[in-house]
Amino acid sequence: MAEYAFQKANRPGKPRRPDPRDNLPEGEGSPWPALVGFIGLCLLVGATAAAVNGPAMHGWYGGLTRPWGTPPDWLFGPVWSVLYAMIGTSAWLVWWKAPQGRRQTAALQLWGWQLLINAAWSPAFFGMQSPRLGLLVIVPMLVLVAMTILSFTRLHRPAGLLLVPYLCWGVFATYLNLGFWWLNR
Repeated sequence: MAEYAFQKANRPGKPRRPDPRDNLPEGEGSPWPALVGFIGLCLLVGATAAAVNGPAMHGWYGGLTRPWGTPPDWLFGPVWSVLYAMIGTSAWLVWWKAPQGRRQTAALQLWGWQLLINAAWSPAFFGMQSPRLGLLVIVPMLVLVAMTILSFTRLHRPAGLLLVPYLCWGVFATYLNLGFWWLNR
């Protein structure tokens, strides 16, 4: 059985998938600094959000009527930390493992746009104290996340799958955002 799998994978004429590591000079190009960079960028977005959220959490936000199912405030930090690590890892996988070219560039650009919109949500919702403005930010973010998942999945399936929990949490966050807007009009 193992012999058959080996023969099938190594039969003549089957093109080998391009690997970005093939283009690196000998001894250069460790992928780990890039992984730290991708995750670090995502965590920076989270830290910036936490800085914006902090003052509003104890004042304005604390006085809002909460929609059913709102998790305790302490849960958001750990959940977002894990999600940001997954978001960064997914982009790194596409950067490192996907075939280089226009599709890879377009996928990483989509990823960058969704992260930028993600970074805009906290200032809109907490900074401007506006659930309505938060909705105007989070809905396009969800669309971009879904588009990024499709784009990443076409290039490197595990990278796309890493973003699915982010999309699910984003849908839940949209429900909460809508609930805060509706209950506190």
